Amino acid sequence: MSQPKIVIVGGGFGGLAAARALRKVPAKIILIDRTNHHVFQPLLYQVATSVLSPGQIGSPIRGILRNQKNTTVILGEVTGVDKEQKCVFVSDADRENVSITYDYLILATGVSHSYFGHDEFEEFAPGLKSLAGAVEIRNKLLQAFELAEAEEDPSRHRDLLTFVLVGAGPTGVEMAGAIAVLVRSTLKSEFRRIDPASARIVLVDMAPRVLPPFFPDLSKAANHRLERLGVEVRLGHSVDHIDADGIIVAGERIVSKTVIWTAGVAPSPAGKWLKVETDRAGRVRIQKDLTVPEHPEICVIGDTASLEQNGKPLPGVAQVAMQQGRYAAKLIRSRIVGAPPPGQFSYFDKGSMAVVGKGFAVLQSRKVHLSGFVAWLAWAAVHLQYLGQSSLRVSVFLQWIWTYLTGQRGSRLIVIPRVSESNRTAVETRSTVVSGK
Repeated sequence: MSQPKIVIVGGGFGGLAAARALRKVPAKIILIDRTNHHVFQPLLYQVATSVLSPGQIGSPIRGILRNQKNTTVILGEVTGVDKEQKCVFVSDADRENVSITYDYLILATGVSHSYFGHDEFEEFAPGLKSLAGAVEIRNKLLQAFELAEAEEDPSRHRDLLTFVLVGAGPTGVEMAGAIAVLVRSTLKSEFRRIDPASARIVLVDMAPRVLPPFFPDLSKAANHRLERLGVEVRLGHSVDHIDADGIIVAGERIVSKTVIWTAGVAPSPAGKWLKVETDRAGRVRIQKDLTVPEHPEICVIGDTASLEQNGKPLPGVAQVAMQQGRYAAKLIRSRIVGAPPPGQFSYFDKGSMAVVGKGFAVLQSRKVHLSGFVAWLAWAAVHLQYLGQSSLRVSVFLQWIWTYLTGQRGSRLIVIPRVSESNRTAVETRSTVVSGK
């Protein structure tokens, strides 16, 4: 009798947790991802602000799963699911819509940026959800200082060195704090015409306080820390417009060449693939065992899924995805080996953290509220623990120690892919065809 086939879509926290938990199950496992690496997303902002290099937070998926003989990794992008035929459609560089059948399916497809109906903002305000995005933002930040140094007119320095972050959640707060430390320590003695410490950093959000999911006292502590670092915190204001010259907030234009989007996210189109009920954000409404109604062979986990516990929706954090991935693996294993199924999924909240500049973080876990250096040490320990490979833990730990003691950062390279003339011509040709000219 042939072994059942389990297809996992997505190599993020949830997908990898499921794959690892299935390592001893008598089944053929296929993990599909559109990149060949797993990214430790909580540290993307450190790549964007030159603390770490991309290779320090990214691990090849094949390397992580190299000892799992029952697991095959496929590089490709899933474009659809046929529930009746039990197959997923995958495209890659050379093929389109190749179908891969499954007996069990785990969708862990994550999220992308949400510009709240203003997709035109994306051109001028890149987001932070991938290594490529982090490197793009790093390029923009470092280029701003280079442009200001080369600018003959001192009156333009202020505009070139104004950085605006839209969204005061954990990513926005961590990015703002990291940029403030970058300009006031690492770069302060490396330029002659400009003073990097004079850079203006603005954090904007509609919410009444930074870090809305955190307790008010921790939110207040984070806000105070940001202001001490020189960050302008503008709360209760929506973004009216973003263009190449800056941003308009509450009717006021802030001239800036560097706007970074750290606000909302949108789930993958998994709900459209499955043609099932979704919540207002587009996440798939799943049952208590993480399966899709009327399709017990399909599990949806992580940011793609909508599930309430104790009357509240589960947050879109890595811990939820990992716990759901392990649960989905346990559920599928029980069906394959004929064991009793696990009870309904229950999320155990281990707490939340956010770092705000050098040596300062906020931490909440049930009734524990911490802010300051001790919380920062706890943040560092937890993040090191969950990095994909032991070699990365050593590398990141040493880099953090070096940066903390000296202020020097690991990777301050402006790396822009070179576009050949033939590729440029091909892109222009495609653009012309699409536009109908």
